[in-house]
Amino acid sequence: MEPTTPEIDGSFAEDTPAFRGGHLTQVDEKFRLKIPADFKRIIDEVYGPKFYVTSQDGVRAEIYPMKEWLKIEAKLAKIPTMNAGRKKFVRTTSYYGRVVEMDAQGRILLPQLLRDEANLTGEVTVLGIMTYLEVTNHATSKDEARGMTEADEAALAEFGF
Repeated sequence: MEPTTPEIDGSFAEDTPAFRGGHLTQVDEKFRLKIPADFKRIIDEVYGPKFYVTSQDGVRAEIYPMKEWLKIEAKLAKIPTMNAGRKKFVRTTSYYGRVVEMDAQGRILLPQLLRDEANLTGEVTVLGIMTYLEVTNHATSKDEARGMTEADEAALAEFGF
């Protein structure tokens, strides 16, 4: 049976491959990120070596398998081009974005602009966010992982979580 990818609307089956968990790793001296083995297995089985690496905030890199990024672009295409939110999202993700390809050793080159702005050198954390990977400087991710606030919990409660 061919593995399926999670749909952008959030519908997941129990056996749907998804990026889950976090890994501490290094960006090497040539600014390449080695994809953690758990995530590389899913990439090899489901997605292939092409990615769109971008950011929505300049603090973290978002690494989308090209198959998942194309789903986002398809949804964006349905929003009027003059929509302010669409314009901001497209401008921001284009500013930071680059198409990259994973090499045979499972490494991808992080774009310089994003690397510099998000301080993605040395020790980094790679988080699996279901359909994409998020990379942050380890100190930043450590600060952000300190727990959820009551406001965070209330926002999720609206969705029955």
